[in-house]
Amino acid sequence: MTTTARVPILAGSDAETVAVKAIAERWGLPSETMDNDVFQLWLTDGVLALHWLQSPQKMSPLVVDFHQGKAAYRAQHTQLKNEAIAKAVGVSGQFKPSVVDGTAGLGRDAFVLAGLGCNVQLIERHPVVAALLDNGLHRARQEGDFIGDTCQRMQLIGTDNLFTGNGYTQEPDVVYLDPMYPKTGKQKAQVKKDMQMFQQLVGSDEDADTLLEPALALAKYRVVVKRPNSAPFLAGREPNSQIKSKKHRFDVYIKRGFHESAN
Repeated sequence: MTTTARVPILAGSDAETVAVKAIAERWGLPSETMDNDVFQLWLTDGVLALHWLQSPQKMSPLVVDFHQGKAAYRAQHTQLKNEAIAKAVGVSGQFKPSVVDGTAGLGRDAFVLAGLGCNVQLIERHPVVAALLDNGLHRARQEGDFIGDTCQRMQLIGTDNLFTGNGYTQEPDVVYLDPMYPKTGKQKAQVKKDMQMFQQLVGSDEDADTLLEPALALAKYRVVVKRPNSAPFLAGREPNSQIKSKKHRFDVYIKRGFHESAN
């Protein structure tokens, strides 16, 4: 993973100083600003937001909010037969595989899988993104609605668990990977503002090829890798099958046959 600049976390009010200290300690974040800060995290009224101080255009802070936007709509209105990710992972009406999302990011794909009934353990290797995701999950769970219940099936377990093999609450049926891939100029122009900020912070996963082997070691049945249609196979390894969508494909690496209800 690309190493990025330090990102301090700051309190929006004195009342949130204790909470900020706890977040900083959990995710290893600094709490003091510097003149050359590119990003800052602010906790205000319980909402953690990422501010891009050197944005080339005016940009709203990045917040993980599962009750807003397309992710919320998709989770509530998705149909199993229409979701390529569901077919790739092996979700069916009778079988809801347990999943480890090894590159959780902002949690959007994991949210879809949880909405379809899967229990998803999330790993996010970038501590700032992990802090944002953790805050979003915590806030969503406070609501006694479909989205809150969905987020109860999502558990953020850490940043390096894929490599250490520790911290899992259950052995996953499936490991799902969506490593950051270097974007072309055309792709950058099409990316929405929130993802521009995300990509600027995280960069590309230069060590993405190293993720496949530990994922295969962990998964009981299969590993699913999301890739741009034009991207090479992860670690140069050809998958057993592929599920393609308009902009992406899902490369499926089979370890053992799924339960027959998932076929």
